[in-house]
Amino acid sequence: MTGRVSGKVALVTGGASGIGRGASEKLAAEGATVVITDIQDHLGGEVVAGIQKAGGKAEYIHHDVTDEAAWEDVVGQTKARHGRLDILVNNAGIGIGGSVLDMTLEAWRKQIAVNLDGVFLGVKHSIPLMRQSGAGGSIINISSVAGLKGAPTLAGYCATKGGVRLFTKAVAMECAGAKDGIRVNSVHPGIIETPIWVTVTGGQPGVNAPPDLDAMSELAVPLGVKGVPEDIANGILWLASDESRYVTGAELVIDGGLSVR
Repeated sequence: MTGRVSGKVALVTGGASGIGRGASEKLAAEGATVVITDIQDHLGGEVVAGIQKAGGKAEYIHHDVTDEAAWEDVVGQTKARHGRLDILVNNAGIGIGGSVLDMTLEAWRKQIAVNLDGVFLGVKHSIPLMRQSGAGGSIINISSVAGLKGAPTLAGYCATKGGVRLFTKAVAMECAGAKDGIRVNSVHPGIIETPIWVTVTGGQPGVNAPPDLDAMSELAVPLGVKGVPEDIANGILWLASDESRYVTGAELVIDGGLSVR
């Protein structure tokens, strides 16, 4: 442990698996107290137990990010237990694949609710607590390469992740104008080995298993390999730390070169 975020309090949504789990473990290993939220309670408990076993500080709260009252409760509990919030990682997200012609309005709205409304609510309810300490803070919104470029059968997902990208920039300018010391940035992962691939491909007829990410990466990614959650967690850690104190409104792309091919 080198303590790059020592003494800070972090809130990570969707922290029970994938990138959220990687970020939670990384931030805790670097000294942060991590409030992990998710709807996967059993997995969330396992992440907390692992962090605590390794000597870190973490707790878990059941949390539906589409519910504004739930956000008020989570931020309220964070304030009551820790008195502050320094880092928000808006990571919770879903991916529903399939042709735009076959996509139901229900599926469209579900992605918007989790991927975009959840980020909006996190920002809205976390900034006031961040401002109370007077020490600023770092908001890290997880977008995607799909928020930078279009992808067939991912229209809904692209729309939400593109929304996160520009929402991030707008809030960054608002916080900069308020001189509150809060930096707001987005992270854009490429092909990363996480559970989201099951639902992204599950919307396509005849597909009920995730794709071969190794084969996909060999063909599509300039570096030739897939990423793992730790690759994204390392970027999140940098944005959460004071090392990135002069960075706001930026896009941190971690994709092995996929987006520039």
